[in-house]
This record gives sequence, C-alpha cells and structure tokens, in this order.
Amino acid sequence: MRLLALDSLIVGEKGIVNTINGGRTASRRLYEMGFNRGSSVQMVKNDIGPVIVSLAGSKIALGKGLARKILVQPEQVR
Repeated sequence: MRLLALDSLIVGEKGIVNTINGGRTASRRLYEMGFNRGSSVQMVKNDIGPVIVSLAGSKIALGKGLARKILVQPEQVR
C-alpha cells in the first residue's frame, strides 16, 4: 500500500485518508473537520498558498504544513 502526504496529490486526484501524523491538537482539529480514516478527498487546488480539497461535498483550505500531516492512499484510476 502506497501512502502519500495530502499535499502530494495533483489537482483532480482522489485519495482515501489513512493516517494523521500530528499532535493531539492537530489530529483533533482535522478529525472535527472530517478528515477521518477512510474519508475520500479530492485535490481542488495545490499551488502557491494553501491547498484546497473537496471533502464530503465541502471545500476545505489547509496550510501546507497541516496537509503534510495527513497521509492518503491514492485511489486507483478506473
């Protein structure tokens, strides 16, 4: 199983949240935002500034540092 940091996904690519490598505060904040194990995310914007992902029908902006703490398994293209 190949895991990537969330900020490694390219625009349009989808992934499944696997792990959050952060402290208690960061993990709790991300959990409350919906970044739970098994959640599907899609990269919307990944260039200069914060990354924007689509999660459960909402668009969420995250700083690069926080996005690097989220490990995702890229979804297979069909």
